[in-house]
Amino acid sequence: MSPARRDANKVGDGRAAEAATISDYKRRTIVRARSRHGGFVENQLASHEAIAGIAVPDSAIARAATQLVRDTEDELMFNHSRRVFFWGALTGKRKSISFDAELLYLGAMFHDIGLTPAYSSPNLRFEVDGANAARDFLESYGVDERDVEDVWTAIALHTTPGVPEHMRPTIALLTAGVEMDVLGIAYHDFTAEQRQHVCEHHPREVNFKECIISHFADGIIGKPATTFGNVKADVLALRDPEHFVRSNFCSLILGSPWPN
Repeated sequence: MSPARRDANKVGDGRAAEAATISDYKRRTIVRARSRHGGFVENQLASHEAIAGIAVPDSAIARAATQLVRDTEDELMFNHSRRVFFWGALTGKRKSISFDAELLYLGAMFHDIGLTPAYSSPNLRFEVDGANAARDFLESYGVDERDVEDVWTAIALHTTPGVPEHMRPTIALLTAGVEMDVLGIAYHDFTAEQRQHVCEHHPREVNFKECIISHFADGIIGKPATTFGNVKADVLALRDPEHFVRSNFCSLILGSPWPN
């Protein structure tokens, strides 16, 4: 990480003045992560502690993101987001991919926040809602534009299989982490010790598979049109079969206003 980004992570007295100049949406994102005394609440797990050989980034922005997500999501989704980081980081380590652990961590922590009422928009895909929340958060810390773009793209594409693995490390590894935790993709590429250590610190509930599907459904059931062309259509087909009507790509082509 560049010195400029390290400097941007420092919490100073000028932060309150900065918050006054940003949008209400961005201000909500930052202020909720602050303690009553203006400082950032420390993560309950020591940030320098290694889990399966992977250390959680210990910067102000990482700690603030941790607290924001802990305050916004329930325990199941918080633990899921943390595991996504570890699976993604372990994948990068195993494949000898050079990556920015802090950017990967921020992407992992924000990747599902668009499912929550606090950050869900009326008509955008939940992935875009989460990406927008992360972008506002990172920009408030002066994170480089390209790094912000990588985190935004990583979150926006994390449910789009077949594309992220061909992109930059933050994007590829976030999706790899999500696919491992939700779908079990590359499950056997992780050692039993790695899986056990990560899940000891951030447990998978006994009924995690059913619960994660329910969380997905709850976050998108009010805007079914946003599932067109993506995997979340399967979620609503399972959880809301009486009301959900899957859009058909070919029907849209044949029913377009073009005469031929």
